[in-house]
Amino acid sequence: MMKKSIFLVFVLVFITLTMSGQELQNFRPTQLVSPEIQDGRVTFRILAPNASMVVLYGSWMPSFNSREALTKDENGVWSLTINLPEPELYTYNFVVDGISKNDDANIFVQRDGRRLLSILLVDGPNTANYREANKRGNLDQVWYDSPTIGTTRRMFVYTPNGYNKSNTKYPVLYLLHGGGGDEDAWSNMGRACQILDNLIEQGKAKPMIVVMPNGNPGQQAAQTLSLPERTFDRNDPSFANLYIHSLVKDIVPYIEANYRAIAEPDSRAISGLSMGGGHTLAATNTYPGFFSWILPQSMGVGENQNIDAELQAIKAAGYKLYWVACGTEDFVWESAKRLDAALTKNGLEHTFRVTGGGHTWANWRIYLNEFAQLLFK
Repeated sequence: MMKKSIFLVFVLVFITLTMSGQELQNFRPTQLVSPEIQDGRVTFRILAPNASMVVLYGSWMPSFNSREALTKDENGVWSLTINLPEPELYTYNFVVDGISKNDDANIFVQRDGRRLLSILLVDGPNTANYREANKRGNLDQVWYDSPTIGTTRRMFVYTPNGYNKSNTKYPVLYLLHGGGGDEDAWSNMGRACQILDNLIEQGKAKPMIVVMPNGNPGQQAAQTLSLPERTFDRNDPSFANLYIHSLVKDIVPYIEANYRAIAEPDSRAISGLSMGGGHTLAATNTYPGFFSWILPQSMGVGENQNIDAELQAIKAAGYKLYWVACGTEDFVWESAKRLDAALTKNGLEHTFRVTGGGHTWANWRIYLNEFAQLLFK
């Protein structure tokens, strides 16, 4: 026993002597609190005793080039205290001697494509539904066969609180992500489960199933699974609207066969942001009458694109709600206005929800929080 103790002491001394200062910094535990919110201010902290400069970037700042410098104390802890930004969910990171670094003291992170980002959630009226509700639904990771694409694929499926304890059938919202995203985007960055849980608990939204598929036909699932991917030539007519066809022919039938979903158009809604907004338009234009609730976000009509015939087909088939949303600073703002004009020209009653801001999750979370209260009523 004595020999074993001496050996362990020797190993610890050896590690201490051979580790660099930065490695020692990471080796020893830290009790830092970051971010710390108090009295309308927030403090960020990071332990970096050997660093020469540490700055902070936060998504609340005016531009991607904005930075605020931290100050180092005698213990090698860098800190910065600022006024709380307006209520919203933000991401941030430190830049330590030119190297981007997340906040090690903050376990609240989100994945944006290949990046993990630290989160600052500022509470207020706009973010009240971003926290966990008292009554929560479930989020399933579902593998399904997609004969249209020719592979097995994954989607996320939200079922409301009480789903597993009843025989009730539910309407379904098909919620589509944007470019660079995957089936994890809406539940991760969009706070979709929290928003739906809170709205349903408050009686503001009807209980519904929410299906979040992967809109990249070449992927079986999010790239975090490291599964082989395929490449489809977009110029090949045989691949035109491949994902749209898989949505209608593979995903919807799977949901309606395996979940207690109401299998009729008036109980199907479709919405998506950016690329997913394009998928929303393509799906409803290609299959008029299949979805009765149509809600494209941050997407519209190309400058020389004519969709009069498609809109007339939707009008003839009937629909419950056509709801378009876009920010005035969004780079697709002009195309969204063209969609609004095309709907008006063709006599389709609709809502054009205009907000400030740009092509950001800050807007898309707001849109989901708003239109979810309108669905299936």
